[in-house]
Amino acid sequence: MHSVSNFLLLAACIFIPASLQSVVMAEETMPVRVAILDFPASGSQGYRNLQRFLIPKNGFESTVISPEAIRKGDLKNFDVVIMPGGSGSGQAKALKPEGRAAVRTFVKNGGGYVGICAGAYLASSHYEWSLDLINARVWDRSHWNRGKSNVTIQLTPVGSEVLSNTNSKYNIYYSNGPLLVPDNQPDLPGYEVLATFESEVANNGAPTEAMIGTHAIIRSKFGSGRVICFSPHAETKNGPHSLIATGIYWAANQE
Repeated sequence: MHSVSNFLLLAACIFIPASLQSVVMAEETMPVRVAILDFPASGSQGYRNLQRFLIPKNGFESTVISPEAIRKGDLKNFDVVIMPGGSGSGQAKALKPEGRAAVRTFVKNGGGYVGICAGAYLASSHYEWSLDLINARVWDRSHWNRGKSNVTIQLTPVGSEVLSNTNSKYNIYYSNGPLLVPDNQPDLPGYEVLATFESEVANNGAPTEAMIGTHAIIRSKFGSGRVICFSPHAETKNGPHSLIATGIYWAANQE
């Protein structure tokens, strides 16, 4: 059995926003401008789920953006970019080196990055195609295809303050997301843990108890920007959408 408690949890030098029960903004406040990556070969419909609740009524204005548009510099028109589910390596390939550099520059200069499942793989510092935005590697990498099922996550005290002040445990859909643990990249700050896995999926030869205790939601800073990564899928039809919404709000530095 491998326990994540054996790892040194590094604290990121980031600010903790006030508790947020709702991300609906006052009428005089501009909505958070959110770009959601999609491209024909992605095979993901994650942007559709996100666009159902990232609407002006809830304080957001969401737009689907292509890898080509990112390479052209269109992220300058947004506050946050979301890399949704699908394939992290596929997203990296579609972005190409120029697009990956554009994302890094966007965040370094103050933009927000939200990675969901594949987008969390992409943000990590683990793979040759990673964006290296957050000091995280993938635990039990050889069993990435561990399965799909609902699991339970437990928010940390900081996670409860940042993402929810009503519930500390959530039932949430998991679909081969990364099991995140700290990496040791000297040029990146340590990340802060917002939630851990309390239950697991262990199919296709994955060992039992390897997933429990690993990090489900993490956050950090990259340059002047903010990065938050979700291993499971809070954006699915049955949510919990509030975790994604408050995470985006934090990434946009709207506290």
